[in-house]
Amino acid sequence: MIEIIDVTKMYGKTAALKDLTLTIKGGEIFGFLGHNGAGKSTTIKSLVSIIEPTKGTIRFDGMDLQEHRLAIKKKIAYVPDTPDLFLQLTANEYWDLIRAAYELNGEDTRLQELIGLFDMQSHVDETLESFSHGMRQKAIIIGALLPDPDIWILDEPLQGLDPQAAFDLKEMMKQHAAKGKTVIFSTHVLDTAQQLCDDLAILKKGELIYNGSVDALLEHYPNESLESVYLKMAGRQAQEQEEEV
Repeated sequence: MIEIIDVTKMYGKTAALKDLTLTIKGGEIFGFLGHNGAGKSTTIKSLVSIIEPTKGTIRFDGMDLQEHRLAIKKKIAYVPDTPDLFLQLTANEYWDLIRAAYELNGEDTRLQELIGLFDMQSHVDETLESFSHGMRQKAIIIGALLPDPDIWILDEPLQGLDPQAAFDLKEMMKQHAAKGKTVIFSTHVLDTAQQLCDDLAILKKGELIYNGSVDALLEHYPNESLESVYLKMAGRQAQEQEEEV
C-alpha cells in the first residue's frame, strides 16, 4: 500500500501540488488523470524520489520514503514521461546499467523475453540516440520492467508506442496487478484509463478533484464515457463554470 499524505510541492509561489492525500492499494491499476500542469508528473516524480515535496509524507508499506529511500527505490520500476535518457548508450549498454543498479544476476531469460515481446532483437547494439521516439520508449520500458519489482510507476508509458507494443504493455500491466502487485500510470488517453484502471485520481491545477473507482464515478453519470465525465470535471466547460461563479 502506498500512502500520500498532505503532499504539497511549491515552485516559488506556485503550487504544483496542494495537500494531496490518497491511498493506492496493492493488486490494482491506479491511474492519474489531468490536463498538462495538473500535477500528475509532479506526483509521480515525488513517488520515485526525483522531486522532494515541500511538505507532506509518502509511505510505501508503512515505510517513510525519506527514511528508506534506497530500499523503496529497489521496489519500483519507473518509466519517465520522456525517453530521452542515456542517449549515447546502446540498448544493451543501457540494460546492463539497469542490471547493475538493481544488482541483477542471471536475468538474461527475462531480458530476451522482453526484447522479443517489443520486437527489439535487431536493435540491441544501436544507440538510443539513433532510435525513433517509440523505439526509445520501448528500450526504457524494457529496462524498467527487467527487474520486475512489485511497484510499476509509469508516466505516459503508451505515448509513442505502436499499437502492438501498446497492447502488449497493457496486458503486462493487467497481469502484474493480477499477481497482487501495483501499477501506477498517468495518461491523457481516457479510453485507456477506462479500460485499465481500478481506481484513479483526477487532478486539476495541483488539487485532487476525484479519487475512487472508475465504476463509482461512472455510476453518477449514466450512459457517459469516462472521457465525457472527465471533461465535465476538469475540461474547458468546468473552467468556464468556475469563472462564472
